[in-house]
Amino acid sequence: MNRDELEGKGDQLKGKIKQAAGDLTDNARLHSEGVADEASGNVQEGFGTARRKAGEVLEDLGDKIKR
Repeated sequence: MNRDELEGKGDQLKGKIKQAAGDLTDNARLHSEGVADEASGNVQEGFGTARRKAGEVLEDLGDKIKR
């Protein structure tokens, strides 16, 4: 897991907490911020996963070339 994946998961968690707090306090703005944070976290985690997988493919290719 790389930094983008970890930060993305953190943003998702932060978003879910904000949504719950917004629901408890009837604060629509806080709930909306939570939705945005969670979506941003999903995108960042996806980017990190793609980057990690691309790196793994390049490593495997490099290992095959060395043989």
